[in-house]
Amino acid sequence: MDRNKTCNLGRDDIYGTSRPRDVRLQIYVSLTLGVGAFLTFCFLRPRWKGLYAARKKQNDWATALPDLPDSFFGWIIPLWRITDEQVLASAGLDAYVYLAFFKIAVKFLVVTLFFALAVIKPVHDTHKERKKLPVPDDGKHDEHLEVRGTFMTLVSGYEYSTDYLWMYLVFVYLFTGLIMYLIVSETRKIIDVRQEYLGSQTTITDRTIRLSGIPADLRSEDKIKEFIEDLGIGKVDSVTLCKNWRKLDAKVVERQSTLRKLEEAWTVHLGSHRVGRNLETLPVVQPTPPEYVDGHGDESEGTRLIQDVHMESDYVTQYARQRPTTKVRYGRFKLRYKIVDAIDYYEEKLRRVDDEIRILRKKDFEATGLAFVTMDSVASAQMAIQAVLDPSPLQLLANNSPAPSDVVWTNTYLSRGQRIFRSWSITFIIGVLSIFWTSLFIPIAGALNTCSIHEVFPRLADALDKHEILQSLVNTQLPTLALTLINVLVPFLYDWLANMQGMISQGDVELSVISKNFFFTFFNFFILFTLLGTASGFLAMWNSFTEKLTDATQIAYALAQSLSNLLGFYTNFIILQAFGLFPLRLMELGALTLYPVYLIGAKTPRDYAELVQPPVFSYGFFLPQTILIFIICMVYSVLRDSWQVLLVGLAYFLIGHFVHKYQLLYAMEHRQHSTGRGWTMMCERIIGGAILFQITVAGQLALNKAFKRAVLVAPLTMCTFWFFYVFATTYRPLMKFIALKSLRSQHSDLGRDVQEEAVSSGQQGRGASVGRLTLDEARERGLRFENPSLMMPLSDVWLTNKHARSHGSVRQSEGGELEA
Repeated sequence: MDRNKTCNLGRDDIYGTSRPRDVRLQIYVSLTLGVGAFLTFCFLRPRWKGLYAARKKQNDWATALPDLPDSFFGWIIPLWRITDEQVLASAGLDAYVYLAFFKIAVKFLVVTLFFALAVIKPVHDTHKERKKLPVPDDGKHDEHLEVRGTFMTLVSGYEYSTDYLWMYLVFVYLFTGLIMYLIVSETRKIIDVRQEYLGSQTTITDRTIRLSGIPADLRSEDKIKEFIEDLGIGKVDSVTLCKNWRKLDAKVVERQSTLRKLEEAWTVHLGSHRVGRNLETLPVVQPTPPEYVDGHGDESEGTRLIQDVHMESDYVTQYARQRPTTKVRYGRFKLRYKIVDAIDYYEEKLRRVDDEIRILRKKDFEATGLAFVTMDSVASAQMAIQAVLDPSPLQLLANNSPAPSDVVWTNTYLSRGQRIFRSWSITFIIGVLSIFWTSLFIPIAGALNTCSIHEVFPRLADALDKHEILQSLVNTQLPTLALTLINVLVPFLYDWLANMQGMISQGDVELSVISKNFFFTFFNFFILFTLLGTASGFLAMWNSFTEKLTDATQIAYALAQSLSNLLGFYTNFIILQAFGLFPLRLMELGALTLYPVYLIGAKTPRDYAELVQPPVFSYGFFLPQTILIFIICMVYSVLRDSWQVLLVGLAYFLIGHFVHKYQLLYAMEHRQHSTGRGWTMMCERIIGGAILFQITVAGQLALNKAFKRAVLVAPLTMCTFWFFYVFATTYRPLMKFIALKSLRSQHSDLGRDVQEEAVSSGQQGRGASVGRLTLDEARERGLRFENPSLMMPLSDVWLTNKHARSHGSVRQSEGGELEA
């Protein structure tokens, strides 16, 4: 067949749903990638518990989880049997609601797939699609007019039965009602769990309010305490008024940098020691560095040492080693330099920075308009949060407080005006980036097909045409892979932008990342593709775009065919995500590949300690794409060949639930205070997807001349908007606050299966304490709302033992104490 006809008239045959070979090829590629990654994970999991069971191994609050067997596949069933109560107890509310989203997606897709196979597909098979309108060929204008005239003749004399289109109207009502039912039923369940869980715990976060907009005459801890207690809502335990500690924070950062350089200099001077390999790790993995062991001597005189993991296999050969040096620049423009002893230089610099920090800690800094007020009970804090404290606008506003470890202290120094300016600036940048992505990755995706390659590299295109498999890879797999890669990389940029907005807590930053990344994936990846038709046909579409603007018939044709043309693309995209990338995510390919790089660069014990920390699970990176795939399945649920998207979508959510369950419970750590606030964001975006689904069905009915049935979709859309309003006003407050009635139940066992490990007598000099605690109670025990720069100990260098220092030696006695 002639290439021009293939690329212009027959583009749907290349990129649409009529080429099952492309789908089979995508399945083969994804399964090869996924099965290989899964088998590799099964092999590495028992041998590298420092990575694949990092959370279970290092965190005390994960002790409620069962130990998974070390056999190749024996861990799968025990993981699947872990209950929601165990998830709640071990990983908190955020993990609980995140996995609940996968469950309602599975329920929805099971029902819709049943109707797609039992009703929708048979009806579409008996009612073939209308003859498609050919795309105009600018190079053969006369032929185009002839084809167009032939088509208009066929349309005028062609009678087509549209009775089956009633099916669209019935199922759009049925599926919309189903998703509303699932949202309401699951939200009620989550609210009950959340209220009981949060109402029975008494963390410092639950008892603290974040008071903003404090007037200048009230910026005193005593005055704030007096003001709150005069309201009669309870007693105040403590008040932390935020001050402008910027200079102190800068000195602490400088100290950390100097300390690391000093540790590196000492490590180079003392030389390396032999380390016995942990049998539970890969050969490239070092044993977990030991903990600090505090000496009883003067802190400013001695060096803090640590024990080695394998004392019995430790042996160091003493030999003379030249002390390391460093280059110190000075003078105008730092053009002159001097070579000095690195250890002496950094020790003296560290001593001076420590003196400056001690002086700054005693200084009274300027107070800001933000404070953290800790009440004597959760009920008092909730009454303050849910009430209006002051009649003046934007003054003395009480809100939920982040956890002490979640506070971004550098942003507490910003005024409200500065935070608003940053927020609007980032919003503007996001808008500019949306235009940039539109002009960037859609043409890139459009260029990845043989028709577009023929425009630039005709010889390469001819060579690809001779090999059907290579042609299929270029036409269907490369666009999917390219856009998947962009969807992986862009969230890192949006995460950085969210951190620049000046938000007070890391929890707010994560919610902002979810919102920004969903906007990117939904608008740039889905909406624009739907409007433009197909990414692979972008070049031809762009060439005929001007002509289409002047022809209403062709505009209708393009819109009518865009969704069906993209069905193959989205099917391939979900197949790649489900069968190819989820196993790679389970294997933690990023951490696996970067670990040797970080290991090569690690020199000091502090560097090795950071290598074995559990990876951080960020909902902002994973949730937006998951919601998008659910919306794609919803939009395609009634269209022709919808069963393909629904089937692979069901596989995506089943595999995703399993993968994320393992990561959240055993492998990765989510450090924010767990409140489940992300659930409302999920539901609101699902409702928005339902409205898009209704618009899609109405458009299909209208383009098939079923205008009355298209109008009948309008009441459903209005009901969905009403449902969105009711959901926001009724259920959102219960996902934000704790009901006062829920606070009466102080003896609930929900989420209290976490048995806190005994605190060793060497930590903080106190005995063991065992109790039934929730995840947040165990994690926030002993924390206070204080800037770490004010309270953190000025610790000395972290080195291995049995080495000589410059003016003496240190050895370890039999009793475990350090002696100089």
